[in-house]
Amino acid sequence: MTSAIAANGGELETREYTELPHAYRTEFQRDRERIVHSRAFRRLEYKTQVFVNHLGDNYRTRLTHSIEVAQISRSVARALSLNEDLAETLGLAHDLGHPPFGHAGEKALHDIMRDCGGFDHNDQTLRIVTRLEQRYPAYPGLNLTLATRLGLQKHNKLPAGMSHTLEAQIVDYCDEIAYNNHDIDDGLDSGLLRLKDLSSLDLWQEQWEATVAKYPDAADYLKIRFTIRNLINEMVNDLIEKTRQNLTQFQVSTIEDVLSFQAKYPGHNLAALSPAMREKVTAMKKFLMRHLYRHPSVLKMAERADVTIRFLYDHYMKQPEEMSEEYRDRISAEGVQKVVGDFIAGMTDRYAVNQYRLLRGAE
Repeated sequence: MTSAIAANGGELETREYTELPHAYRTEFQRDRERIVHSRAFRRLEYKTQVFVNHLGDNYRTRLTHSIEVAQISRSVARALSLNEDLAETLGLAHDLGHPPFGHAGEKALHDIMRDCGGFDHNDQTLRIVTRLEQRYPAYPGLNLTLATRLGLQKHNKLPAGMSHTLEAQIVDYCDEIAYNNHDIDDGLDSGLLRLKDLSSLDLWQEQWEATVAKYPDAADYLKIRFTIRNLINEMVNDLIEKTRQNLTQFQVSTIEDVLSFQAKYPGHNLAALSPAMREKVTAMKKFLMRHLYRHPSVLKMAERADVTIRFLYDHYMKQPEEMSEEYRDRISAEGVQKVVGDFIAGMTDRYAVNQYRLLRGAE
């Protein structure tokens, strides 16, 4: 059962285009299903998290990452008596706007598109659900609820004085919890990270030593998986407890209190990690940046991604007629730069690579 601080009812459940309520599904359940049935969601299966999809079947993709975020978000929402359906929906949808090749692809697109506002995957996610997904004859996009649309926006783009719902706030942290831990998992699996390197990381070492003490004879791969499981639990528990403390400290008891919180207490967040955990998580992120994201093998993949994205953008700018009909039809209204950016951002890694090879071979 949800509490009075959860996102429920009222304006938060309204849609841009009026629809009749469903007989047996809530409005946020309908949002969730619309995300899951979208083409943009399916394409996440072949979009990079850290390792390009074709490098191995066990590495996370944007799709599996989104599912992990949704699972963790739902667990946290339940513990805090929030709206689990909304939290899950935001977890599933939060990365819909990522282009191929992860952050390397986003950086390349942003650099290329500076003249028309650049590229940001958060903005693109909202653009997808409000315009680019064409599933209904009566309106563009998925016609999601106001709470879902607001939850997919950056805080500085919310209406003046408005805070995010707690569901949206916890998804941000659950995203961080998921990628920090599964990037360590994939990094170790790939061989780019080594156990001895991780020993310098307090958050890891505490859990690793506890695992070794409990299961001294277990194989290393089992110890690694169990340690990561416990790391996620530790971070999730900290998020829940610190958020509960904040709700009590600031006397937040209604959804109105949540939505007006930033206006009353600038610089504070309701959903939060404890200072001690935040310090440890910051150290983990710095470790991953140094040892994994800037590893020569990962940087080499990023360089290839940059070359591929730039080539494709240049090609379709010169020959926009080669894009599919639904993109060509929007050029007169939105301009060729924006439409080409949408077209490339929607590509999967493998489609982008295949188009690059095909078009380069034809030159």
